[in-house]
Amino acid sequence: MITLQHTRTAPVLREPAIWAGLQVLALGVVAATTGLGPLGWAAGLAYGFATWAFLGYGMQRHRTSALGPADRVTLARGLMVGAVTALVADRAGQDVPVALVVTLAAVALSLDWVDGQVARRTGTSTALGARFDMEVDAFLILVLSAYVAVHMGPWVLAIGLMRYVFVAASWRLRWMNAPLPASYARKVVAAVQGIFLVVAASGLLPYAGVLVGLALASLVWSFGRDVLWLWTNAAVAVGESRHV
Repeated sequence: MITLQHTRTAPVLREPAIWAGLQVLALGVVAATTGLGPLGWAAGLAYGFATWAFLGYGMQRHRTSALGPADRVTLARGLMVGAVTALVADRAGQDVPVALVVTLAAVALSLDWVDGQVARRTGTSTALGARFDMEVDAFLILVLSAYVAVHMGPWVLAIGLMRYVFVAASWRLRWMNAPLPASYARKVVAAVQGIFLVVAASGLLPYAGVLVGLALASLVWSFGRDVLWLWTNAAVAVGESRHV
């Protein structure tokens, strides 16, 4: 029985493990070019391990043994996010190679459009791929907000933490787990967060704080609208008290 379980599981975990190895290689390239201390290595490796674990679990849960082409684009983005994470953590937001961080983050954000196009054109859109894409985006926003917060103040962290607060609240309030209707405005707001944070991280604009403030305001509006919709609709749909 143990052998059979291992046989079923190994093919599922093989590809995520390969990508985790590529993450280590990417960290090695960063270390060789700009330098990477113990804290940076620890953050980058932790990110790589978490990606391997999350994706492996997701593949087993969705009963799939192979990733689609769009998923591999997302994983390539993930390698860049891992490098950004290591660089920001290593320097604690100070003396960070800004050009490299901004370039990696900008490319990772740009490829977000590419993996969506690949999924649609190849007919390989999956719930797992969509969730993985969302998690990569969310973590990049968290890392960028942490970096920008060092220079603008802790209030910027609200941008990166808001989605995780929403998820944590949904663990307690089951009515928040209901599916939300598709929203173009939600997609635009999500895209704005990354763009404005990258601009702020670059230090090229003297009043970037205004952009970051607008990004936060739009995010509060977007999450507020979604929570209100869930409160007024989904709570009744799942047959629960709104005060649970």
